[in-house]
Amino acid sequence: MLLAIDVGNTNVVFALFEGAGATRRIKGRWRIATDPRRTADEYAVWLMQLLSIRGVGRESIDTIIISTVVPRALHNLEVLADHYFQTAALVAGVAPVDYSMDIDVDEPRSLGADRAVNAVAAHAKYPGDLIIVDFGTATTFDAIDFNGAYKGGIIAPGVNLSLDALVGNTAKLPRIAIEAPKDDSVIGRNTEDQMLIGVYWGYVSLIEGLVARMRAEIGRPASVIATGGMAVLFDGHGLFDHVEPDLTLEGLAILAERTRAA
Repeated sequence: MLLAIDVGNTNVVFALFEGAGATRRIKGRWRIATDPRRTADEYAVWLMQLLSIRGVGRESIDTIIISTVVPRALHNLEVLADHYFQTAALVAGVAPVDYSMDIDVDEPRSLGADRAVNAVAAHAKYPGDLIIVDFGTATTFDAIDFNGAYKGGIIAPGVNLSLDALVGNTAKLPRIAIEAPKDDSVIGRNTEDQMLIGVYWGYVSLIEGLVARMRAEIGRPASVIATGGMAVLFDGHGLFDHVEPDLTLEGLAILAERTRAA
């Protein structure tokens, strides 16, 4: 089995894959808050219990692949792989795990591993030009051309980051949960509704505007793929052609299979 680990700024997601290629599926998925100080032993105590609940022994896992945008978290995860699974972890973007795509930007090495892995997965699943919208701590928009080359993108504040800034820098505004408003009205009748409208419909407008500008600049039809924890929240407004919550994890699985086959 394959254990894929995606380290984001907010959470670390572990996914257990069984099968390969067309038969590949996620058997288990677990999430823990990102903390670069968390040791390999702490990860192991937590993870072994979750694997046990699924009836999976650690000896069943023969490959581990990691994608991280938090460099300080990498070492302890590599130790986890070595000490508890007796395998050297593959790391996305680090030899021998080559993305095998053209990164056509000014500073290719600065591209976040999660965005590169998303591009690999999206191009493997869908033809033509693509725009990937990833809802994480930041919301990123990435352009992938029909050949699978990464052409650049946009970084915007994430939904929760925007809300935190709003609440944290005002004296009287309350903290609210992000959810879809109950109706389409954009004139709120109380403070909470006005905040929700501002964040939610403001973000819908941001997505619509940036995607429209990207499509115009690409100059060809481009499908929009949404991923990340809040992608489903904004589905249903005709913003996306596809919603793929596990796009990064699928990309890691694809890279692991390609590396093993090389």
